[in-house]
Amino acid sequence: MTQTLTDSTVDNLIVEIRGQKVILDSDLAMLYEVKTMRLNEQVKRNIVRFPEDFMFQLTNKEVTNLKSQFAISRWGGRRTLPYVFTEHGAIMAASVLNTSKAVEMSVFVVRAFIKMRTMVMQYKELTQKLAIIEERLGEHDTAILEIVNTIRQLMEPPQTKKKEIGFKPNTQQ
Repeated sequence: MTQTLTDSTVDNLIVEIRGQKVILDSDLAMLYEVKTMRLNEQVKRNIVRFPEDFMFQLTNKEVTNLKSQFAISRWGGRRTLPYVFTEHGAIMAASVLNTSKAVEMSVFVVRAFIKMRTMVMQYKELTQKLAIIEERLGEHDTAILEIVNTIRQLMEPPQTKKKEIGFKPNTQQ
């Protein structure tokens, strides 16, 4: 599996739930080459190592939402709701499994989480830069319009008052 595993393979396993990037227990078990049941068993035996910011169980609604996003169920005939692991939870899971494969694969998982975090940061930076550019352009557009209007006025010949011919009665008496 290590030879065929690419960074994008692991990237595709990471999803966002409750505002956090996580990986499903079944996907993590596949990467660590253990059964999902074994992974969850070890986690339950070491539950104090898995606070909610490391791992949490999905709700029925979240599972339904994930299944609809992927169109095909990746979870088979599960009887329990799946657990999901954050970056720190995936590392902790590798440590409680204590297999060489889990330790080896945890490196791929951590790199994928780091890559996702970097992409999110770059997206935020790009969004901020675009906002600054739009703000600047807004000011420049007004300035450019004023310059164009001034140039148009300068291009028109000055209108001189024509001297009126005829008698003007003095109305200020």
